[in-house]
Amino acid sequence: MAASKTHEMTREGYDKLNAELDHLITVVRKENAERLKEAISLGDISENAEYDAAKDAQAETEERINSIEEILRTAKIVDEEEDTEGEGTGDTVQTGRTVKIKDMELKKTFTYKIVGSTEADPLNGKLSNASLVGQHLLDHKKGDVVEVHAPDGTFKFKIMEVTR
Repeated sequence: MAASKTHEMTREGYDKLNAELDHLITVVRKENAERLKEAISLGDISENAEYDAAKDAQAETEERINSIEEILRTAKIVDEEEDTEGEGTGDTVQTGRTVKIKDMELKKTFTYKIVGSTEADPLNGKLSNASLVGQHLLDHKKGDVVEVHAPDGTFKFKIMEVTR
């Protein structure tokens, strides 16, 4: 059996996944069962679009439940207060910290919380530690200029601030 991949995440992300799992198990599963029951009551299931749709919804729900359970089983919650770089300064970009970066070409500033890949949402200020930019920012400090080589070219970001 292959070793499980660890899913690094913040406490907030872990709690959000737990809440989603609880909702899927306690609410959505029951809704799917009721929908199946109603579709079966309509008669011949061999040509019953409602039945097929209900079975598909049930399968999607079970797949998501299994996926979340695996993520939670292999989760490593980062201690957002812990100083993983060992210097006691706490100003290094790590998962769970917020970083303000300046795009050196666009002269625009962006603020992101570095999070695990399962909780990433760049449009809402949550950048994955596994993303190309996130990986390059990790372990850097305020004042560092980070170059990111991407298919679209090279981008330079200056780290303006790192906060917990």
